[in-house]
Amino acid sequence: VREGHVSGWDDPRMPTLRGRGGGALRDFVSRLSVNRSEGWVEAALLDHCVREHLNATAPRRAAVLRPLKVVAENYPEGGEEWVEAANLPGVPEAGSRKLPFGRELWIEREDFMEDPSGRFHRLAAAREVRLRYAYFLTCREVVRDAEDGVRELRCEYDPVTRGGRSPDGRKVKATIHWLSADHGVRKPVRLYGALFSCPEPAGIEDLNPGSLEILEDARVEPGLSDVPPGSVFQFERLGYFAADPEGGFNRTVGLRDEWARIRARG
Repeated sequence: VREGHVSGWDDPRMPTLRGRGGGALRDFVSRLSVNRSEGWVEAALLDHCVREHLNATAPRRAAVLRPLKVVAENYPEGGEEWVEAANLPGVPEAGSRKLPFGRELWIEREDFMEDPSGRFHRLAAAREVRLRYAYFLTCREVVRDAEDGVRELRCEYDPVTRGGRSPDGRKVKATIHWLSADHGVRKPVRLYGALFSCPEPAGIEDLNPGSLEILEDARVEPGLSDVPPGSVFQFERLGYFAADPEGGFNRTVGLRDEWARIRARG
């Protein structure tokens, strides 16, 4: 902190009350054994405790960190509708909110692949996916920019699949999240990773130079345009994020549970 390697004691990379929250840290300490021998505790255990605590308490919200434009060409020009989205799945008393849906959308760039491998089940040319809370969508054309990168996807939505179910019973292998291009709010997002590059750091020399990535072009749903600093949400499929005083969002921890994988390996 004194040398400026982190932004302060509230930096999400720090194992502090201000950085990780009291509820998760109490759970973390309760899991540790007390003995006379020196030992190391996997940092992934702290992440696991933070994740478990926030999974039960953090309202769900939609965000797209690396936007890719999608145009549903058969959706009416100028049309708009609102779909129902749960605040906390499985907890009806937490209520719901409305998300705007229209002809132009944002999806995560990593949710599309032109030449997908056998294990990639998200959007690809001529492939159908489910848009969470909305419709089935099929990619029909890829539009490229001057550098030959993917700039836009021309797609077709199925109007009879509202809510994510098909009357004919057909199945899709993937559900992806999205935002309305007209309503998504641009916000800076900071992605924090492991502070150290090894499990048993000896000092400052083991700091991870890639522990912070800043995304300036991320989009969030309209309800997140002005929320109090410190408010915590799960960005669905992306992780847990807290609003910062500058108007952006900081990722506290991702959704992937490394501690569960460590335990499975023994």
